[in-house]
Amino acid sequence: RLSRSVLTVACEQTEVLLFDPISSKHIKTLSEAHEDCVNNIRFLDNRLFATCSDDTTIALWDLRKLNTKVCTLHGHTSWVKNIEYDTNTRLLVTSGFDGNVIIWDTNRCTEDGCPHKKFFHTRFLMRMRLTPDCSKMLISTSSGYLLILHDLDLNKSLEVGSYPILRARRTTSSSEITSSSSSAPRTVGSPCHQNESGLLSEKQMSRSSQREGGSPRNSLEVLTPEVPGERDRGNCITSLQLHPKGWATLLRCSSNTDDQEWTCVYEFQEGAPVRPVSPRCSLRLTHCIEEANVGRGYIKELCFSPDGRMISSPHGFGIRLLGFDAYCSELVDCLPKEAGPLKEIRSLYSHNDVVLTTKFSPTHCQIASGCLSGRVSLYQPKF
Repeated sequence: RLSRSVLTVACEQTEVLLFDPISSKHIKTLSEAHEDCVNNIRFLDNRLFATCSDDTTIALWDLRKLNTKVCTLHGHTSWVKNIEYDTNTRLLVTSGFDGNVIIWDTNRCTEDGCPHKKFFHTRFLMRMRLTPDCSKMLISTSSGYLLILHDLDLNKSLEVGSYPILRARRTTSSSEITSSSSSAPRTVGSPCHQNESGLLSEKQMSRSSQREGGSPRNSLEVLTPEVPGERDRGNCITSLQLHPKGWATLLRCSSNTDDQEWTCVYEFQEGAPVRPVSPRCSLRLTHCIEEANVGRGYIKELCFSPDGRMISSPHGFGIRLLGFDAYCSELVDCLPKEAGPLKEIRSLYSHNDVVLTTKFSPTHCQIASGCLSGRVSLYQPKF
């Protein structure tokens, strides 16, 4: 993870490495940061950061005192994979393979931990993200669903059946916007909560939404994003990122048989609902590109540049820099009538193993990438 002053690296063997991103000098190794693989790192401010692990815990650290943790947070029952942070409320949000999204109140943090509550639960949870303004939460699943919680209120816990489901459908591409037909939602492996009679019926969803006034807080939209070549086979959404200006979401998807892999960009469609149970936002596929599919079965984490004009994507033993056009224009200036290909700006290869993650620096002209064997590479442009 690249912060403004330090590059932190989450490692498989319980370690966290810290580097100076400018000089590439190794600063420190937290050799026993966790008791199992370290999965994610999130900076809360310029000095505090959080790590999560397969040991089911989250740890808080202070850059000024790295010899000991600030505290350890217990609450998940399986591998913890994601950390998000709401800077307005100072609430930490984590998700894990136990299917739980948990909220931690860092305002009341002590050496023994933070007060926490289970916020949401879904089956097959893979990744969870907050939009930059924290107005939406997006959750991807290994069964190919994308869940969006609208008008997010992190102070309100969501129990089974307590939220209205706005729509369960397949996203459309640009060419399908004018069509009156859409694919029916999948029911096999659906991540939605179930009551005793199974999934909530459309009538129950409508009544729930109407009781809450049509557009309540934490309303849930369930989508099956369109992926090229995957109409009949299904897919797994392995990586989920959001445009820094909140305009779009970026997905890395693999087929259920692992023989195809795609990077896809979906634009948020804002606007008033057509009817009370319709969402105020849906996604449409605008750009995509097929990936090399090297290192099948491994999750590849991709990212937007800080200005949102480029995408850095793991590609075999290196990374590809992708744009919405050949000139790295803004997404809003490159919205096609039909879904089009992402443009390859440049490829960078410096690893001897499959690249699994890549990240832009938020402040410098720099990109970092990490591969399966543990090597980290830093790239800077030559002016």
